[in-house]
Amino acid sequence: MFLLNCSNWSWDKDLQIIHADVRLEIDGEVLIDEPLCIDVGLPAMLLSISRDTEPNRWAPADEWMSMPFFCCGCGDPECRAYSFRARHREEGYIELTELEEREGAPAREQGIYSIPLQAYKSAVEDVAGHYLKFVEELDYRPYFADSVKVVRELLKAPV
Repeated sequence: MFLLNCSNWSWDKDLQIIHADVRLEIDGEVLIDEPLCIDVGLPAMLLSISRDTEPNRWAPADEWMSMPFFCCGCGDPECRAYSFRARHREEGYIELTELEEREGAPAREQGIYSIPLQAYKSAVEDVAGHYLKFVEELDYRPYFADSVKVVRELLKAPV
């Protein structure tokens, strides 16, 4: 079972980041249940639907495909992040590995989860769709300026 739910969306106008209450549950294990910044890592999470991804909390903003999927409410992945490696495995499954990233050292694997790709895709695309609707009327200027454009393009891309 894969559950990804983002609710109580909000926009921090000063920081130009989008927050939501994030709940991520895999096979009955709650991995995340707290308010987080969701827009920094959303493009990378969407990309993981169609290809393998590897996080790097310290990557610059233009390396969006390496961002952790969720980060601290301040919007800075260097502060605190939920990092996952995504690998496409046997037909119809994606493997998410929860990582504890450490600067200058290999990441520590915290847990490995096999998820039906269709369930993962549906949940991630649902979050991305809500994000696009939420930011539509905002004077939103994220640090990675192409965030909205990349999310739109990835939502249109076939898997």
